[in-house]
Amino acid sequence: MALTKEFKTVSRVAGPLVFVENCGDVGYSELVDITLPDGEKRKGQVLETSRGRAVVQVFGVTTGLDADKTSVRFLGEAMRLKVSESMLGRVFDGLGEPRDRGPAIIAEDRLEIIGSAINPYARSPPRDFIQTGISTIDGMNTLVRGQKLPIFSGSGLPHNDLAVQIARQAKVLGAEESFAVVFAAVGITHEEASFFMRDFEKTGALERAVLFLNLADDPSAERIITPRLALTTAEYLAFEKDMQVLAIITDMTNYCEALREIAAAREEVPGRRGYPGYMYTDLSTIYERAGCIKGKKGTVTQLSILSMPGDDITHPIPDLTGYITEGQIVVSRDLHRKGIYPPVDVLPSLSRLMNAGIGKQKTREDHRGTADQLYAAYAEGRDLRSLSAVVGEEALTEIDKNYLKFADTFEKRFIAQGRYEDRPIEGTLDLGWELLSVLPETELKRVKREHIEKYGRKFRKEEKQ
Repeated sequence: MALTKEFKTVSRVAGPLVFVENCGDVGYSELVDITLPDGEKRKGQVLETSRGRAVVQVFGVTTGLDADKTSVRFLGEAMRLKVSESMLGRVFDGLGEPRDRGPAIIAEDRLEIIGSAINPYARSPPRDFIQTGISTIDGMNTLVRGQKLPIFSGSGLPHNDLAVQIARQAKVLGAEESFAVVFAAVGITHEEASFFMRDFEKTGALERAVLFLNLADDPSAERIITPRLALTTAEYLAFEKDMQVLAIITDMTNYCEALREIAAAREEVPGRRGYPGYMYTDLSTIYERAGCIKGKKGTVTQLSILSMPGDDITHPIPDLTGYITEGQIVVSRDLHRKGIYPPVDVLPSLSRLMNAGIGKQKTREDHRGTADQLYAAYAEGRDLRSLSAVVGEEALTEIDKNYLKFADTFEKRFIAQGRYEDRPIEGTLDLGWELLSVLPETELKRVKREHIEKYGRKFRKEEKQ
């Protein structure tokens, strides 16, 4: 049992922070018990320590906290999460306490939520395909086991619907392997929390999922903790229970806003747009917890959703996220206005590890070429839309009109799909070939001739006549 030390030397309270003087040697991230004058207890965590002074982050409101009469007990250990395989099918709050009125978890282990950095030498390259059932991801920006792939969205866009659809449909193909989803919602409304719980329960996805829900009216300090609880659970299920785990975190913008709030309370010198200068480092401690480890069967794959303030992809949050992660899925407001779901814009989207997870014996041998041809044709069609708005469609050539037709059909049939429509990868690729049949074969310069013969020929009208 760690030695505990109690002090009544609180000098001031600022927002969610308590400043304790003359407290000797305490550790970074050390847990703290705070006793209020009326005997009520609250939890906290050491955020900073220097020269006998500690800054404590309180997990709760600081209302009623009297600097002269409040005592602070340092517990000598970092925050730990009780983990067990019985967490599957359960819903927890932002501090890891049961929210579903179920029994407390009987711990198989207690793990520090900070986690251990994965030795780069111990990392194994991600190389196996995860099927989400969503064509714009599976076909064009493939998710690979062990990858960290963020979804860049905007306020009011259906990123939460997309998140639960991925959580519901995601699976690994081939050999029978245990698959689990760890879903963390940060700073969400009560309505969103009800939506998540209702959807997971109704569809049966909750049986293989662990949910952590931090509400908007919960203390901001909890938002710093919730993603780490989720990733600690994911690491346990992956590396101790040999599961393939997909960790989904929404919304990382709320997490960063909490970082900024705490930094302001500490009176730190702000960085870009008021966010702390260490936000890049802090985000990396979350994103880098995804990966594969040599000798371990399980993997942790991470999908982090963030809503870009003002739809600005150069904002510090998506900008820094893009440097750390391996690509991005971009949700488009223009497609959403057209009534297309999911409104994923494939042109600015990118999965840097796609090539490692596709091809023969993984998805299909024609996957790379088909994706490249679809991308090129859609980009050409989008450019011609702009041109036709200036010169008129009658000034375009027949091939140009075919590209225009392709772009419209691509959005209505390939990008658009139902919220409960789970497309297999073969269906996605076949749909791609069907859409490409509107173009002459001479325009298909990014696919191999043998793949046209094997997969595309059956969709071409001239061959059917």
